[in-house]
Amino acid sequence: MMIFEKMGFCGDLDFFPAPLKEVELKVVASQNQIEPDSVVDDDYSDKEIDVNEPNFDVHDQFYLLSLYSMVFNEMAEILLTAVISKSAEIAEYLLSQEGRCLYWLKEDIEWLQREARHIQAYLGDANEKVVGGDLRVKNLIKDIEELAGDMEDILDEFPRKIESRKSKGALGCLKELACIFCHIRVSKKFSMEIEKIKRRVNEINHVRTTFGITDTSNINNNQREYIPMDRGRLFLHADETEVIGLDDDFNMLQAKLLDQDLPYGVISIVGMPGMGKTTLAKKLCKHVYHHFECSAMVYVSQQPILGEIFLDIGKQVGLKEEERKDNLENNLRSFLKRKRYVILLDDIWSVEFWDDLKLILPKFDSKTRGKIIITTRNSNIGRYIGGNCSLHVLEPLDSEKSVALFTNRIFTSDNNYWENASSDLENIGKKIVERCDGIPLAIVLIAGMLRARERTEHAWNSVLETMGQNIQDKCDNILSVSYNDLPPALRPCFLYFGLFPEDHEIPASDVTNMWIAEKFIVASTDNRREVEDIAEDFLNDLVSRNLIQVSRRTFQGRIASCRIHDLLHSLCISLARGSNFFLTKGNTQGDLGSVTRLRRLGFYSGGVDEFFSSCPKPKKLRALLYFSEDNYPFSLKTHLNIKLLRVLSMHIPGSNSQRPVSIPEGIANLSCLGYLKFWGPNFVGPMPRSIVKFKHLLTLDIEWTNLRIPFDVMEMKQLRHLRISQFVQPIYMSAVPVFSSVNVLLPNLQTLIGMDVCYLKAGWLHQLTNLRKLSLNINKNSIVELLSTPHVAILPKLEVLKLKSLLQDYQHDEQINFSYDKLRKLSLSYMDMKIVDSEALPANLVKLSLRNVQLDTDHITMTKKMPKLKILKLRNCWLPFGESKLDLSASGSYSFLQLEVLHIIGQNTWEVTADELAAPKLKKIFVSHAPNIRLSDRLAMLST
Repeated sequence: MMIFEKMGFCGDLDFFPAPLKEVELKVVASQNQIEPDSVVDDDYSDKEIDVNEPNFDVHDQFYLLSLYSMVFNEMAEILLTAVISKSAEIAEYLLSQEGRCLYWLKEDIEWLQREARHIQAYLGDANEKVVGGDLRVKNLIKDIEELAGDMEDILDEFPRKIESRKSKGALGCLKELACIFCHIRVSKKFSMEIEKIKRRVNEINHVRTTFGITDTSNINNNQREYIPMDRGRLFLHADETEVIGLDDDFNMLQAKLLDQDLPYGVISIVGMPGMGKTTLAKKLCKHVYHHFECSAMVYVSQQPILGEIFLDIGKQVGLKEEERKDNLENNLRSFLKRKRYVILLDDIWSVEFWDDLKLILPKFDSKTRGKIIITTRNSNIGRYIGGNCSLHVLEPLDSEKSVALFTNRIFTSDNNYWENASSDLENIGKKIVERCDGIPLAIVLIAGMLRARERTEHAWNSVLETMGQNIQDKCDNILSVSYNDLPPALRPCFLYFGLFPEDHEIPASDVTNMWIAEKFIVASTDNRREVEDIAEDFLNDLVSRNLIQVSRRTFQGRIASCRIHDLLHSLCISLARGSNFFLTKGNTQGDLGSVTRLRRLGFYSGGVDEFFSSCPKPKKLRALLYFSEDNYPFSLKTHLNIKLLRVLSMHIPGSNSQRPVSIPEGIANLSCLGYLKFWGPNFVGPMPRSIVKFKHLLTLDIEWTNLRIPFDVMEMKQLRHLRISQFVQPIYMSAVPVFSSVNVLLPNLQTLIGMDVCYLKAGWLHQLTNLRKLSLNINKNSIVELLSTPHVAILPKLEVLKLKSLLQDYQHDEQINFSYDKLRKLSLSYMDMKIVDSEALPANLVKLSLRNVQLDTDHITMTKKMPKLKILKLRNCWLPFGESKLDLSASGSYSFLQLEVLHIIGQNTWEVTADELAAPKLKKIFVSHAPNIRLSDRLAMLST
């Protein structure tokens, strides 16, 4: 506490998040030692900062003050941005939905929007005064944060109350009269709340004038209004396992890994955060896996879910699905005993995890020859698992390698490197690199930030000055600089990643649809782009700034899933906890007083009931995310009365042996929900019919559950993404004829996954004018016939089409025609279809997947002629009786002109051949679980 008293903090340490109090506010005893949470040197002992120490200088004080102001300023900025966007939306709502009844309130709404912009304009100056040492401004910023939160609450409550009152009126004239009176009551209360806000604004304006805080919007106008640029496209195909400066480490480890006499079969890559352990391990695993029969890469993290990790390993090494469902541990152990395998275990934090995991691993000997790669911050863990000889400690990069990494990241699309830069700019760049202390993550983050700026001495100098002279906690200062460089609109999107568990692979559609549900991103009326496209640009921007890492990409190069580095994850939690943006379970102690204003909660290992019973009710909660194996996540009936909740995501892997979880009727209280997802086999039974009353629900995802939906969902016109369980029939009504009374009103629907066509009328497809992704289970011809007539005005925006027959002997005798202009991916499973004309297939198709389909001559001939086909995937397909050769050779002037990837899966006895003219751009051939496939010499060279 002494440090803060000397700096003028008067003992008020509680404003700092716990991780900052316990970790960030530590320094190492000497320049070469490593921070406490990155233990490599076993003799290391941490030491609290003392302002009398020579290592503590004015830059450390500036850094702490910057953290202080950032924590308090952050939530105010985020809330004001939300108020501005929601004001515009509600003003439009008043005009379009309520007409003249509530038009007079538009003036109040517009005043809120103007005032939010005005306050936002002088927050920057307030922040600078706090950093400059004027701690009186602290209370002002806190008042602004509370004011902005109350403004957002009013804007969220108002439409909800109008809608709830409207539904309670009687029929006919009585209903109209009741509606008028309800409007008057709600509007009067709304106006009274606005008057209270106006008085508080006047008080804040008086205080900020007294402190000399001025409008800085003209100076920082580029930060006020963020228009996402699609700069992420520039880096879509960057090599994400590129290792710069670690070539010697890579070569040494590769030779070690392939050594049959490696003791214990383990390599332990050890180093502090940000040193490139994961990047190096991934590249190593990808370069040697062809020397093994099977491989797997899994993330462990601080709170590993053992069952999930076993299942993940089983899937990746090729354990059969039925063997993964029952007796997984024994089946996996038996499987690995017979195989030569390599498994990467990334980010291990405890020896206890290894003690549990090694029970399924065969005991290492010369016969099994299995290899394990681990990454960890703690050399003791590496030593415990693989012995002293397994350790490989990563050291900071030297000056030359640091500059090389920086140069590679700055000039990604410029081959001239420094040739076109001035000598002054090059010198500034070298000074920036020097202050990164050889930490690869720090270099990459700074480069990502500079890449978004002008390449001038002034722009780079401004970054150099904010970095200070001495980075006490290595990356922490640079992380803060990178975060502060984000436009206000991007900051809540970045912080949202802290709600997910550490090292969690996050589907891109999940996080972007959560942003949309929370209204972080709102498409303006004059913007023709879909809000999902804008959200994708936001995500690409975070990736291009190196704040978010891409895990997987789609066939089109778009981000399929992503993750966040653990250091940046910790930064998100620290900032969010200090500003009430969110809390995570395990980080809630000492915050009971602020729970009532809490916006978001994340739970990684149960404990929801305990939290809600010991804390005040979080009435202002907007998002609740739950990730745990505990199949009783919380007493749903008790905690489902959070009326402003917009995002609810429950992730329970579970197993069939656990008790089921049903969804209670009380979910109807969550009328503001915009995003609802349940994941896990233990979610069973019908979804309450009351969900159809959710007027704001944009995403409903129960794809990986055993839940069933009411068919009335097909009338939720605002719905944009609907993913139905593929394990159970989606409708729980009594009989199909009942559905004839349902009008399908889904003009905004973009995603429809898992629908069984026995409940889908062919004519309904005409209503899905915005659909981009469609996945259907087929058991009748009428739907296929309609889909085969794209000249009819249906599905004009369709990009992905997946059809799976529920009948093993399904056959469609008529000529099919899937020539949709925008269709990029087509997947057909268990379907025998007639294709005799190349024009029947989409001209712009990029990926074609065929599963359990006979590959007759017509199929092969037609696919050879597809002009843009890049990926062909054949799973459990077969050739006509008596044939054993799949010939890709050229037929005339056409033969897979753009094909880059061929993937063959299944127990087939084929010979695959191709002449020199066929598939000239073919780069890779993947053969999985197909030991009897024979490849011609040319193709064998491309096989992996």
